[in-house]
Amino acid sequence: MILLQSHSRFLLDTLLNRLQNIEKAVELDYHWAEFDDLRYHIQVTMKNLHIVLISVSLPTPPPETVFLSGLPAGAIEAIKAAYGSVVQILDPPRDGFNLTLKLNLSKLPTDEEYKHALLVKIASVREVVLGAPLRVILKQLASRTVASYIDPLVALVHRPKESFFLIPQAEKVTVVFPMRFKDSIDIVLATSFLQEFVDARRTAGLNNAPYCMWSPTPPLELKGAPDEALSVNAGFITFVILPRHVEGKKLDRTVWSLSTFHAYVSYHVKCSEGFMHTRMRRRCRILIEALDRAKPGMENARMQLNRSFKRLVCH
Repeated sequence: MILLQSHSRFLLDTLLNRLQNIEKAVELDYHWAEFDDLRYHIQVTMKNLHIVLISVSLPTPPPETVFLSGLPAGAIEAIKAAYGSVVQILDPPRDGFNLTLKLNLSKLPTDEEYKHALLVKIASVREVVLGAPLRVILKQLASRTVASYIDPLVALVHRPKESFFLIPQAEKVTVVFPMRFKDSIDIVLATSFLQEFVDARRTAGLNNAPYCMWSPTPPLELKGAPDEALSVNAGFITFVILPRHVEGKKLDRTVWSLSTFHAYVSYHVKCSEGFMHTRMRRRCRILIEALDRAKPGMENARMQLNRSFKRLVCH
């Protein structure tokens, strides 16, 4: 199975290309969108060729989630901790965007390896911002504590007007995803995929993976959640995250995997659908060829065609 990269490939390539051609007097003004309705805008003007403005538009949050000044809780602190003095947060952001970052290329470190790692981190702004509240809770899990200001049921946005839920405890964090799909075929494939996903967890080689469970009805942990957030058509999948799953470098991987879980499932559902369509077309072509061979008179027609071809060659 394929895991999505945490950084925006286009944003990283644009930053690297800009850094290599920084002395060229070329303006940049790019708009693009990525999965889960995340939109980017990157701009460089002739006034200062060393300044890059990166604007990000996040998915529209549902009512049950908490956004502060258009950003998830803890996002500002996460940006400052990740980027330091190289990046500044512009307030207010560009119109139509939740966040605008001012990147000063002249302040990048001279060490090439460290510089590239920092640019990758900047291109991972999606993970830094949307994963900020999740990271706070999982860090507390690593120390086996729960802050007093953390609600017993936390809703985090991950898709437009859709959220997933966290139930933080000192020894574990329960994560529940309400799964929704628009297409009827996607619903069937996703339901089957999620059930197989749960069965795969029981294999011997995945004993250390987080415990997971699928159910067609809301689990008891979601008692108190708004009814609109529990309206699904592909059931609910639950993960139990333990302290060993967020130790050291595992924290970043766990934050990203949970933040993009729905996109991960959607990707594999579409791949499965495309594979089945390919197999169906191939099977239909084989059946049509078999029917053509079975038509009455087809063999005589071939023999006559062969004889006519031979006579033509003889003359």
